Amino acid sequence: MTTIGLIGSGHIGSQLSRVAIAQGYDVVLSNSRGPETLSELVAELGPQARAGTPKEAAEAADLAVVTTPLAAIPTIPVEPLAGKVVIDTNNYYPQRDGQIPELDDESTTVSEVLQRHLPDSKVVKAFNHIAWMHILEDAKPSGTEGRRA
Repeated sequence: MTTIGLIGSGHIGSQLSRVAIAQGYDVVLSNSRGPETLSELVAELGPQARAGTPKEAAEAADLAVVTTPLAAIPTIPVEPLAGKVVIDTNNYYPQRDGQIPELDDESTTVSEVLQRHLPDSKVVKAFNHIAWMHILEDAKPSGTEGRRA
């Protein structure tokens, strides 16, 4: 059984958790407010889900998902994600993130910013092209006609 560690459990993280559990994965959810704030979501998700700190989610992860605003990148645990695949769901929103010159002038990308923070991880960009509310409803098995991805 693979464990997916989610660093960020907002709209995207919670939807990805639902899809992962439906496919038989265990999930460890985390956020910046603490595991106790995730008790309702964990109860809804059932026994394949538990809450932890971002460090605990990173340590438990066979596969990690970072789904936080850009401002949170410095808080992402580095050591426990070394050698792991880290899925990056972020998009740059200047109205939320503030102006970031290297993103404005396109000399780097959001995923490159995360990759610099996690030099020993393998950062992969995903889920930034789908609105959070469609993640669960568009989850289809491989081979399904009209499958989105």
